[in-house]
Amino acid sequence: MSSRRSSRGATRRPRPGQRVAFDRWLDRAVDIVVLAALAVGLVALLLTLLR
Repeated sequence: MSSRRSSRGATRRPRPGQRVAFDRWLDRAVDIVVLAALAVGLVALLLTLLR
């Protein structure tokens, strides 16, 4: 047996330490959307409590 593992399947996957640029961009977009949703929810809560 060889020490290198042969790849199986039709899909090539990046190595665990290697990230695709689109994945990083998508992660950043999701972070921004989640933070915006939290900010809007917090403002709505504060407006409701202050009335």
